Amino acid sequence: MSNAPKSALDLAMERLRAADHEAGIEETHLSDAQKAAIAEARSVATSRLAEREILFRDALRKVVDPSEREKAEEGYQVDRSRIEADRDRAIDRIRRGEN
Repeated sequence: MSNAPKSALDLAMERLRAADHEAGIEETHLSDAQKAAIAEARSVATSRLAEREILFRDALRKVVDPSEREKAEEGYQVDRSRIEADRDRAIDRIRRGEN
């Protein structure tokens, strides 16, 4: 080992690796195909979120009643959560090689 001082980044990465090791999290090496599939899943989710936000903002412009606005907000939050959960499940399946 070198006697050179470590950078803050190196120290932080060592702490993260140690925490992962203690938690039983393994470092995984993804294939190029898996990386591409994960990037695609994230891209699709980002597109769906953007589309849902546009629709939500358009709906808000048309609604004046506060209770209707609240319903629209709740629906928007539910949709966001669902899209994010779908994305996370897809990425987990890809990482496990189940895709």
